Amino acid sequence: MGRRIGIFFAVTAIVLIVGMAAMLLYAEKLKSGTKGKNIADRGDKIEIVDFSADTPDARKNNTVADASGEKSQDMAGVDEEIDLILYNEAVSLGQKALLAECADKDKVTFAFAGDIMFDESYTIMNQYIMEGSDVNNIFLSGLLDRIRAADVFMVNNEFPFSTRGEPSEGKQFTFRADPKHVGIYNEMGVDLVSLANNHAYDYGNDALIDTFDALDGAGITYVGAGRNLDEAMKPVYVIANGMKIAIVSATQIERNLPTHTKEATPSSAGVLRCMDPSKLLKVIQDAKENSDFVILYVHWGAEGAEKIDWLQRDQAIVYAEAGVDLIIGDHPHCLQQLDVVGGVPVVYSLGNFWFNSKAQDTCLIEAAFNEYGIESIRFIPCRQENCRTTLLTGAEADRVLNYMRSISPNVEIDAEGYVAF
Repeated sequence: MGRRIGIFFAVTAIVLIVGMAAMLLYAEKLKSGTKGKNIADRGDKIEIVDFSADTPDARKNNTVADASGEKSQDMAGVDEEIDLILYNEAVSLGQKALLAECADKDKVTFAFAGDIMFDESYTIMNQYIMEGSDVNNIFLSGLLDRIRAADVFMVNNEFPFSTRGEPSEGKQFTFRADPKHVGIYNEMGVDLVSLANNHAYDYGNDALIDTFDALDGAGITYVGAGRNLDEAMKPVYVIANGMKIAIVSATQIERNLPTHTKEATPSSAGVLRCMDPSKLLKVIQDAKENSDFVILYVHWGAEGAEKIDWLQRDQAIVYAEAGVDLIIGDHPHCLQQLDVVGGVPVVYSLGNFWFNSKAQDTCLIEAAFNEYGIESIRFIPCRQENCRTTLLTGAEADRVLNYMRSISPNVEIDAEGYVAF
């Protein structure tokens, strides 16, 4: 609570500039004990609301208004100042921070998608280049607008950005993309990528270092890997609307030693591994102490397996008990069940998002956080086919939703994809 109290006094000084009315409104918010309450202070699990009883309009328009029915512009300005204070505080502490601008001043909306691959040696990237290197030709039916509309959009970067290095000896599939293609992420609206996967090190240390440089140069934040273990273990703190939300990421793939994908050490670059979850649990603990909510984006499971395996099942329990608020998984390259473990929502596998030429169903997961915790989770049906990814509607969307219902017995998914746990 010391961090919050310090922020309160700093904000009070700022509020005097924007007017006494705004100051009084903000003080009332703090008195009510809601805005920015740290999860470490609550001592209990967040309650996930069953949205099936709400109307779509109520879900989409859950905002705080003044007497005129509109949010105070003074209060919006105060929120921006709070975010700047939180951001500067994080940077001063050596934390990795991402300052997000939100469409709705009372929640932060994340969009999560699965595997992405920009290697020109494969059909999907060749098709993109042949069609003019235009993202509008590969994300169809309003999908591009939807992912750009998210406050924070995160994907799995399943390759290094480099022209250097040699393919990992003895590895069946190795990927590498020219750094000139990193701008595709900017065109898509990607804010954050995970590098905690089994292909980040496909072309060795130099290629991984080039990946960090390419992403940094494009303004894309990364998590789950680093130039040393300390950097690989750093969460990314998303700061928006007075909240500080931690994103942590790690990979349990490959599972057999020795691995092709090197784990970061105190003096060498690599990924954060969690086959042994002890390092990741330390990351989660630190993230909880420094944020309001914690999201885990984890690389796990078996490729092509529609059912979860024992390691996913057992580790989900461990991470839920450690206090994460949401678990998002990838690596199997196909959709897997939605579930709830110890009160924590789990998306076991997002599937491929734009990864290869295979025709298969995929998704976006939209997760909205407000000051109390998770406001909503929504499964958005999509399909990867003919080297494109399409937002599904109508009967095709219903087909995918029905499939997810059939494999997710512990949750309810309504006609719009909202999930009740």
